[in-house]
Amino acid sequence: MSRNYFHLHLVSDATGETLIAASRAASALYPGVSAIEHVYPLVRTRDQLSRVIGEIEREPGIVLYTLVDPQLTGQLEEECRTIGCPSLSVLKPVSDLFGAYLGTETTPRAGAQHVLNAEYFKRIDALNYTMLHDDGQLPEDFDSADVILVGVSRTSKTPTSIYLANRGIKTANVPLVPGISPPGGLEETKRALVVGLVATPERIVQIRQNRLLSLKATNDTSYVDRDAVAEEIAASRRLCARHSWPVIDVTRRSIEETAATVIDLYRAHRLKFIVE
Repeated sequence: MSRNYFHLHLVSDATGETLIAASRAASALYPGVSAIEHVYPLVRTRDQLSRVIGEIEREPGIVLYTLVDPQLTGQLEEECRTIGCPSLSVLKPVSDLFGAYLGTETTPRAGAQHVLNAEYFKRIDALNYTMLHDDGQLPEDFDSADVILVGVSRTSKTPTSIYLANRGIKTANVPLVPGISPPGGLEETKRALVVGLVATPERIVQIRQNRLLSLKATNDTSYVDRDAVAEEIAASRRLCARHSWPVIDVTRRSIEETAATVIDLYRAHRLKFIVE
């Protein structure tokens, strides 16, 4: 199927992360169309905005923005009308709804969502912890984790761990390797939620073959043998069953979907831990 392309201009007075996330979520609803993204972060002066408008004139398309300065907003909207490009403030409908419900006025502040508050430092601490405890490192410190992900090679443990850390959840991950016992700190942990990640043997073999291909390594190994991989996965399931650890099949899940399931499990686990 041939793809159609369009220019998408994302104009922000902060990092642009909100715009990128919202626009990609919308773009995903149109599988035959791809956006050519033009991202303009930290646009806070008229001169900066004028340069952005020049780029929009050269490559017309949809314009999404998050600007809190009414003068900049007015300038951008007027120029977009002149050029003939549709434009939309991504935050305005949400902000208007909040204002109508709360009955209070907004206090416009560029990049307000990125202030260095306690939540920000919690995420940074979680990221530091997660990077230090990747791939089974520092098992003696596992009980200070919020979540520990376990699974055979290529079950997306590391990217899922990093995603969770970005949500402020300190996450360690442990690879389950045939013939090697898991680190003692894993089975002794009392506080952390341990979650097993599994996938079908076919999916694991496919990913591992691609990995070996990228490394220009031979495929003649049990690492990509379907029966050997099936036994690895079965052994990981038995380990999780023995300790009553929940298991998530990641075969058809994105990293975000897997992380969302882990977060739900963690909330329930934390509540149980508090009650006990």
